[in-house]
Amino acid sequence: MIIPGGSETWRISSYSQEGNNCVEVALGEHEVGVRDTKDRRGGQLEVAPTAWRAAIARLRQA
Repeated sequence: MIIPGGSETWRISSYSQEGNNCVEVALGEHEVGVRDTKDRRGGQLEVAPTAWRAAIARLRQA
């Protein structure tokens, strides 16, 4: 589990204009965490790094 405030760095999308209406991503050693910037304590989605890379590659093709 990626713990907010832990050693992972949460990053906000560079496409976010105000920095509060997007998602944040943290790249952990064994998982990738995704959370909503408007509700950081509301939970997070965790996926395997291989699944994250596949999703990003698919989005880039769109």
